[in-house]
Amino acid sequence: MAVYLICFGVGLGWYFGMDAKNDRIWHDEVARIIQYEKQGDMVTLHNVRNFRWYDKDKYDVNWETRQYNLQELETFELIISDWGLDKIVHTMASFVFKNSEKLSFSIEIRKESHESFSAIGGFFRQFELGLVVGDEKDLIYSRTNVRGEDMYIYPVNLPKESVRELFLLYLQKGESLNHEARWHNTLISNCTTLIFDMMGEIERIPVDYRALLAGLLPEYLHDERAIDTSYTVDMWRAMARANPYVEHLNKTDMESREFSRLIRQGLPKSD
Repeated sequence: MAVYLICFGVGLGWYFGMDAKNDRIWHDEVARIIQYEKQGDMVTLHNVRNFRWYDKDKYDVNWETRQYNLQELETFELIISDWGLDKIVHTMASFVFKNSEKLSFSIEIRKESHESFSAIGGFFRQFELGLVVGDEKDLIYSRTNVRGEDMYIYPVNLPKESVRELFLLYLQKGESLNHEARWHNTLISNCTTLIFDMMGEIERIPVDYRALLAGLLPEYLHDERAIDTSYTVDMWRAMARANPYVEHLNKTDMESREFSRLIRQGLPKSD
């Protein structure tokens, strides 16, 4: 018995002693993490992803530097990507600016060039944590039209000051990951729980099991009146689904703003 306990203790020590790293040979999609500089209300973002996609394994790599004015931040949208695992989904965020420009944020597993996704591996420190910031014509098109995932867009009722705080928290999260790598954990440190963590820094939000079963987030948003409750959850799911408006596209030659307009055609018109 003592031998088993010793072996178990050694195994635990090895497991928790594994260090996350930033200097691996990463898959192209997650090769970079956002970096930024802030001067007053102006932020300069480095490593903004804007790939052009042809197929799952065929794309043009393109990383950009962009500038944004925080005074022009308008709204925050929660984006849900359903790849067919019922209540287990991927969550992203888009920030909308006054000039109709959008910028998407996606907390990802950071795969090495030879790795593929594994939900089980995410429990056992197989993947580091990544934060990809990019153009919707890349981050959303690659899911709707290349991977065949169902995408849903939910405009969240959030004061402009809170939208600004959340935007900056995302940038700070990226800066933190650049300085110190962290492990992705499928259960407690993933694309949804980290959004809840950041929101919790802005205002008190109820702890809810739907942070783990993110496919139920529309019900959560509705219960908390974070989306317009004059529509039912089923109505929201129908309105929020982006795929019908872009599934006819076979390449992304169009302007980013036009793509962003198309995927929101089903949403209620703002006043």
